[in-house]
Amino acid sequence: MITTIAVANYRSLIQLVMPMAPLNLITGLNGSGKSNLYKSLRLLAETAQGGVINALAREGGLESAFWAGPESISKRMLSGEVEVQGGPRKNAYRLRLGFASDELSYCIDLGLPIPSASAFALDPEIKRECIWAGPVYRPASVLVDRKGPVVKSREGRSWQVVASHLNTFDSMLSEVADYQLASEIIRIRDVIRSWRFYDHFRTDAAAPARQPHLGTRTPVLSQDGHDLAAALQTIIEIGDHQALTEAIEDAFPGATISIDIQEDGRFVLRFKQYGLLRPLTAAELSDGTLRYLLWVAALLTPRPPGLMVLNEPETSLHPDLLPALGRLIKKASENTQVWVVSHARLMIQELMDSGRCNALNLNKELGQTTIEDQDIFDAPAWNWPGT
Repeated sequence: MITTIAVANYRSLIQLVMPMAPLNLITGLNGSGKSNLYKSLRLLAETAQGGVINALAREGGLESAFWAGPESISKRMLSGEVEVQGGPRKNAYRLRLGFASDELSYCIDLGLPIPSASAFALDPEIKRECIWAGPVYRPASVLVDRKGPVVKSREGRSWQVVASHLNTFDSMLSEVADYQLASEIIRIRDVIRSWRFYDHFRTDAAAPARQPHLGTRTPVLSQDGHDLAAALQTIIEIGDHQALTEAIEDAFPGATISIDIQEDGRFVLRFKQYGLLRPLTAAELSDGTLRYLLWVAALLTPRPPGLMVLNEPETSLHPDLLPALGRLIKKASENTQVWVVSHARLMIQELMDSGRCNALNLNKELGQTTIEDQDIFDAPAWNWPGT
């Protein structure tokens, strides 16, 4: 399980160190930094897919994603005694992302390139990557260290070079695949690649989830939900069918679902609701009902990820469905670590009733995102490797 997420200099996240539990709830007013925190986690996940530089480019480049305020904020600035002001930078631009667990931890350090005549001179570079043993970085605990193009792994008291010409735009997680020389890289890569993100399922008239599709075993619901019927049928056959039945009953008393298989192999969802003479297909369902069924398929996955990240899952749901969704999320957190961003009071109340819930409320002071009531003694221990 991930115990800590750390972000430095990404938009409003100057220095955020967040504790993690089996179930994590992120709340806060609009503009407090919830979206930035979610985006930073997605950016971290891109390291294992080889897309972190391209992901930054889609955000406008490193300078756009970098913290736009002063390099340091004094107590007098926070109190309003003096105006917010900056001076010449003392340190290089560094955007840092990392996570810790009790076994292995990882961080990546992104910065601006050395000026050159290249047409790609504004592309950020990966300056450093580290993997270390345990939750807190110490030089003696480092197992794999990447500085510039060189990747080294520890072997006893000595170091061996794993790669010496790594491109500055490639993460070692996506480029190094030697299990004997650097098994920790493979393990961290597999951990990050197991993370699953769900953000605003489409439910409009042309949404993929409303159309019949050829069905194959689907233990993991796709991002666009086009394989909803196949995912539900997979849960019925090899997943927790009882939990599926209970989740439908909890939200829609007396309702049931079934999957019809057409002659051409397409799967069609049938939703039978109490009081109706015939079942409804996905094309006929309301946006809220369809979205709830999508969340059921995602959360009751027969192949739980290491971490499931849900961004505002309450969108387009009727308030009456929110407690049922909250119970469904709590059920999922028994099998996988769950991270939820939410505004919905009813669902927040349901999640916070769980003794497993780590509720964090974000605030913003002078443009900087902070965790409410967290001081230096409450934050998890975290050290960034030197530049």
